[in-house]
Amino acid sequence: MLQTDQTSDACKLADLTFHLLAHFREKEIRFAETHGLTQAEFRCLKYFGANECMSNKQISERMKLTPGRLTRIIDSLIEKNYMMREIDKSDRRYMQVNLSVNGNIILQRLNDDYINIHREILSGIELDQQKPLITAMSHLVSALRVWSPKS
Repeated sequence: MLQTDQTSDACKLADLTFHLLAHFREKEIRFAETHGLTQAEFRCLKYFGANECMSNKQISERMKLTPGRLTRIIDSLIEKNYMMREIDKSDRRYMQVNLSVNGNIILQRLNDDYINIHREILSGIELDQQKPLITAMSHLVSALRVWSPKS
């Protein structure tokens, strides 16, 4: 591939990823609001698996948030009865956070609805283009995982 072709493709990819991220951010905000959540609360819930228990530190590292910002998000989710905070039995200085029964229910609903939204998005793409799109997205995510630690 010629250098100018690579530059042109890089420009196209940069533009596409910018618009893709903007649209996904907008979709995520709208999706969270329809479930009575902020975007940050939605993301926090999505980081949890069913019956998973994490410390504030683990969550803040995953979400790349300051402990103070995360505390406000978790406090809000506790107030909505989606999370519980417990003192770590092995070290009382630490708190463990996990989903409540209602949190597991909302997370399941979020996951189901999120899949349905993406099913709708896929329905706007020709059937013979869906698998190549998913393959290309998988390659893009893999390349980003390799690139990310280097940057």
